[in-house]
Amino acid sequence: MQFSSGSLPEPQIGKFLQMFPALRQRNFRLFWFGQFISLIGTWMQTTGQAWLVLQLTHNDLALGTVGALQFLPVLLFTLFGGVIADRLPKRRVLLGTQTFACLLAATLFTLYVTHTIQIWHIYILAFLLGINNSLDMPTRQAFVVEMVGRDALANAVALNSSVFNMAKIVGPGVAGLVIARFGEGPLFLGNAISFIPVLFSLILLDPTKLFAVQRKTSATPIGPLQSLNNGLKYVWKTPAIFLIIAVVGIVSLFGINFNVVEPLVGTELLHQGAQGFGLISSSFGVGALIGALSIATGNKAPSFKKMLTRAAMFCLGLALVGLSHNYLLSLGLAMFTGFSMITFTATANTTLQTIAPDHLRGRVMSVYMLVFNGTTPIGNLFTGWLAGLAGISIALVVNALASFIAVLVGWIKRGPAEDNLQQSLSPKKL
Repeated sequence: MQFSSGSLPEPQIGKFLQMFPALRQRNFRLFWFGQFISLIGTWMQTTGQAWLVLQLTHNDLALGTVGALQFLPVLLFTLFGGVIADRLPKRRVLLGTQTFACLLAATLFTLYVTHTIQIWHIYILAFLLGINNSLDMPTRQAFVVEMVGRDALANAVALNSSVFNMAKIVGPGVAGLVIARFGEGPLFLGNAISFIPVLFSLILLDPTKLFAVQRKTSATPIGPLQSLNNGLKYVWKTPAIFLIIAVVGIVSLFGINFNVVEPLVGTELLHQGAQGFGLISSSFGVGALIGALSIATGNKAPSFKKMLTRAAMFCLGLALVGLSHNYLLSLGLAMFTGFSMITFTATANTTLQTIAPDHLRGRVMSVYMLVFNGTTPIGNLFTGWLAGLAGISIALVVNALASFIAVLVGWIKRGPAEDNLQQSLSPKKL
């Protein structure tokens, strides 16, 4: 795939590729575009499913239960997913996981359109999707460096964050309009269809153009449990990685479950219908997109001070969203919160992948995905319970405070991690 010289003058193409070096790689361009289409479908279904759960149950706790069941397998199986990601061809694994996710979406649509859908169906499908994601997520994260190489890694991570949040802008906004006019069913069908481009992008990838990764070999075969143990030891003994994992884990546990409570923010706090609920979600995505693009174009070295400052900004935004009862103000606060969250998490992701050696990257990213997504079941249940008990405002403020405490401890303890980060980056500059 080549950029058409008829659409952009050659100097502009050069400037564009200089700003986004990851897009110079055909494999990454294919994958990036396919993910964009697929993620729009994912956000459409996520929005539609949350609204459907509310319509079926009228129960705050049910929303948390669906989220918990989807992310519980991530908590249980993601570490083993990282072991598989370090052992098997990642492209082949992704073809399998994306196909299975497509089938799950098609099943949800079939149940809905035949008027047989019940809440327990959604629970089972959410759990199966979580099992699939426990393998898909660490594999997809670790595959990025093979498509772009180390030099463009930070840019690729930021671009992946941007495409995720571009989809979050489009998906929920469209979903709100579709729900109001046609109901949730078309969203589930749209998600199933959206997997076709990403599957084609994986099929069209050129394996000969992938960047070679260094794989550590051993004279004696290492079993899966020993392989997993080696990865966990590396995370524990590397100060920079351990600090990121710890802070991201706590903030994810309490703070980064905004999509789960968005329906409650839209209905309980702001008294909006489906369309207003979709716009709140889209505002969060707009802020996140701006944050991702700022990182992608900035191309600056990782910094713990910046990462933790942005995490503190996220905590502030989350608390203010919980306290606001003004719709327009809440849209702006959701945008600020999204910006802060993505600049925090994208910096953490880039730092981990920059430091981690090739033969351990899958396992390191599996630990990251474990604390980033795997802690969500507990956080979802806690937030759903607390929202039902004390209201969504109190729930968001409590979550923001707990997250901020973790950020504050990380700031105090960051010294050894900063030294470790600089030591890790120095050899790569030679």
